[in-house]
Amino acid sequence: MSDRNTIETVVGQRDVYRPRCPRRPADARRAVERAVTGRRGLVGGQPCDAAAVSDAVLVASELTTNAILHGGGITDFRVEVESLGVRLSVCDRSHDLPVALPATDERGRRRPGGRGWPIVCRLARDVRVADLPSGGKCITVVVPLS
Repeated sequence: MSDRNTIETVVGQRDVYRPRCPRRPADARRAVERAVTGRRGLVGGQPCDAAAVSDAVLVASELTTNAILHGGGITDFRVEVESLGVRLSVCDRSHDLPVALPATDERGRRRPGGRGWPIVCRLARDVRVADLPSGGKCITVVVPLS
């Protein structure tokens, strides 16, 4: 990450962390960790649960991996630390909705991948997928931190 990363405080006790668009899932994971650390590990005045922060990092990793592998690349990425937790937004170039694939194919053979979207849906709340006027989609989720 470079000095082009910014943190802006928004009215209502919410910090919006706008890192440069991550090129790799590792960049997204670091952005989430930095955003939470920037709040001194507190959300709503309460300490963040380490397992919950780990969940937020995993969700960021899965969303960015899916955008890279299936969405034509990441076009925007935002991290907002708010009273409910961490709000993540990942935009890509594809209009295709995320899908959960069965673990096995029609012949009963184990299928690689297909587990990222179910992980996101299990760990996050308020999962939204929106088409973007300029093309592509934006997936926004909230991962509770307590």
